[in-house]
Amino acid sequence: MAQSVKRAFKYRFYPTPEQASELARTFGCARLVYNKALEERTRAYTQQGRRISYVESSAALTQWKRTAELAFLNAVSSVPLQQALRHLQAAFANFFAKRARYPAFKSRKKSRLSAEYTRSAFTFRDGRLTLAKMDGPLDIVWSRPLPEGVEPSTVTVSKDAAGRWFVSILCQDAIRPLDPVARSVGVDAGITALVTLSTGEKVVNPKHERADRRKLARAQRALARKDKGSSNRAKARREVARVYARIADRRRDYLHKVTTRLVRENQVIAVEDLTVHNMVKNHRLARAISDASWRELRGMLEYKTAWYGRELVVVDRWFPSSKLCSACGALQDTMPLNVRTWECACGASHDRDVNAAKNILAAGLAER
Repeated sequence: MAQSVKRAFKYRFYPTPEQASELARTFGCARLVYNKALEERTRAYTQQGRRISYVESSAALTQWKRTAELAFLNAVSSVPLQQALRHLQAAFANFFAKRARYPAFKSRKKSRLSAEYTRSAFTFRDGRLTLAKMDGPLDIVWSRPLPEGVEPSTVTVSKDAAGRWFVSILCQDAIRPLDPVARSVGVDAGITALVTLSTGEKVVNPKHERADRRKLARAQRALARKDKGSSNRAKARREVARVYARIADRRRDYLHKVTTRLVRENQVIAVEDLTVHNMVKNHRLARAISDASWRELRGMLEYKTAWYGRELVVVDRWFPSSKLCSACGALQDTMPLNVRTWECACGASHDRDVNAAKNILAAGLAER
């Protein structure tokens, strides 16, 4: 039976100069409202020990619009500004629940340029999306169709550092679970091989960042030579961003293909709970670990297994998967990283990564 899930469909679009100008104003106003509300909430919390609610922030926004200093906020749609306040409210909720750090101010240069529109601020008819304050629809490249008959609930417009425009359309989608299969697999993440499976298969790591490292270094050197604040420096910065975007796009596409295949072929997938944040502190391996993008791979497996009726089992990070013999269960005292193959006293000969994947699978099945 199909299950209904919220799903975002992301497309690239090409705005007219007027649309780009309107969106740029909206991005700036949403950032300003977020920062000003954060400043007010921080002042109330530190000086008075009082928490400001979303309702109070929303009322303050109304007052800001009536001042001469911030009257320009009336020129853009009010919905993205209200959504910025809702995002701030969610950030504070996560902070007080100890799920995240204290909310940070949004930087003009470093923060993601985006604006969120709810149903009252856009129209979607016959495959044409028109945002509030705009005369015409967006020129969207429909690289894949939306589910038939859907009604978008939220639209998020963004612009990345490479100058590309995207629209993300959130809607309800019916996803049918895959037919059950008898196979289960253990997955050991690595660097030389992206993942090693308990079946003995090693999925190659394309190392996208390394493949474009020369191009990236050349673009970064060109950026370093440009004068700060010049238009040439802005162009060079976009060129660096384009290289990074190419790397990220290729990496994400490859991870989607790997994770989709794992989910289709296996009923149970067991993975290790890796602490990537701590592992990248090893400066000799940080670049390779970041390029492998284990965290993104784990995230894809989480939502795809939930969508398609599969099971993802996460094994404790302290489980000695590499030091344990998968044949007899004997635990080795040490297992340095440079040891790639080893032989147990029971006579079993092991590939380090395949053995770890087998142990992860066994531990995962035992925890179910």
